[in-house]
Amino acid sequence: MGSNANHSFSERPFWAALPGAWHPLCGSFSDMGWSFEWHDFEPATRVDWGKSFHPQGLEVCLNLSGTGRLTTKKGELEVRPESAALYLCGDAPVNAWREAGQRHQFLTAEFSVDFLRRNLPRGIGQVRPFVQRILDAKKPASAVDASQPLTPRLRLLVAALRSPPVSGAARTMWFTAKVYEVAAELFFDHTAEEALFCTRQNHVAQERVEKAAALVRTHFAEPLTLEELGQRVGCSPFYLSRTFTEQMGMTISQFLRQVRLERAAELLRSGKFNVTQAALEVGYSSVGHFSTAFHETFGCCPGLYPLQMPAQRADKE
Repeated sequence: MGSNANHSFSERPFWAALPGAWHPLCGSFSDMGWSFEWHDFEPATRVDWGKSFHPQGLEVCLNLSGTGRLTTKKGELEVRPESAALYLCGDAPVNAWREAGQRHQFLTAEFSVDFLRRNLPRGIGQVRPFVQRILDAKKPASAVDASQPLTPRLRLLVAALRSPPVSGAARTMWFTAKVYEVAAELFFDHTAEEALFCTRQNHVAQERVEKAAALVRTHFAEPLTLEELGQRVGCSPFYLSRTFTEQMGMTISQFLRQVRLERAAELLRSGKFNVTQAALEVGYSSVGHFSTAFHETFGCCPGLYPLQMPAQRADKE
């Protein structure tokens, strides 16, 4: 279903030089027109990241940590920590790299231009200009778009993509739905909609929720009370609780649990923490409660979790 010209390209040989850095999650750029991939590495030397880009492919980079830089004939882009970036690789490779001595953690959603042309609506003036130019060009050249902050909603999307709630045949269906969620979130110009439907109060509420989410991430081992969170963001505990749930799709307690378990998973993957140590490090006083919550989130007990990580490579790129 993808462009025949792209069938010969594979990024697997590039990532093979960085063992453990690349984790295909689902999809196939050449066969399905899209793929989701997680990356986690700390290189001693600068990485020529552009060699992993698919020709005639639009990439979304949801960048948690580490700095990347891209240069094309038409512009430059710095991908900073906690940002989202869009860039297109034409037929010629993009000059892009990841800095040495930094921990790079980012998720990419990769789309073939053919897939976008088949699936994005045309002629309604809502597709963001960068994407529209790609759709209109017969054979688009490499280009970069301006980056934007990684919102709490996008951060939650990264966490969800790394830990899908389903398996087997349902897994591909679930990821396919996420393809359209990413497109709806990042490929359309929402400025007009915001001007019509968003009030200043909504913007203030969103800022408060984002600040509260940041505080929860900072103090996850010794969490602030709801009253303390409300004081720090400037609203009542009841209002914060309600607006947080509306905008994040989960309660503050559920978000805290997710942050703790994500951190615990990182500690277990590092091999430097056992289950008890990881549980205590992220704020659980009961190893039993921690193990139950971990199993509900990741589908396996924490003791076996590090052993199951290589299985992520089984999916096609």
